[in-house]
Amino acid sequence: VQLQASGGGLVQAGGSLRLSCAASGRTFSSYTMAWFRQAPGKEREFVAGISWSGGSTYYADAVKGRFTIFRVSAKNTVYLQMNNLKPEDTAVYYCAADPDGSYLYKRQTEYSYWGQGTLVTVSS
Repeated sequence: VQLQASGGGLVQAGGSLRLSCAASGRTFSSYTMAWFRQAPGKEREFVAGISWSGGSTYYADAVKGRFTIFRVSAKNTVYLQMNNLKPEDTAVYYCAADPDGSYLYKRQTEYSYWGQGTLVTVSS
């Protein structure tokens, strides 16, 4: 499985961006998918996760109500819609795939596949 993340860029505080993560492989629809981020000088942290069916989502408290994760299985793609962005959202964002379809969204060790990361910069 290969994951290709895109959609990052520079945006002003209060603006929006949509990240995409395109996955190869026939079994994408059975994977739990998630987004993580790593800010400069900080550890990588969980942002949002979505179950294999799309019926269950989970968010970090810092992004709840502002970010939305969703997937389009026909396109083998998971998205992260980010609204009302804040300077503290500045980070490299990574998508990740868990082929076991677990619901342990925040646990990084559950994810076997990672994308290359896309940089999001939010200016104040």
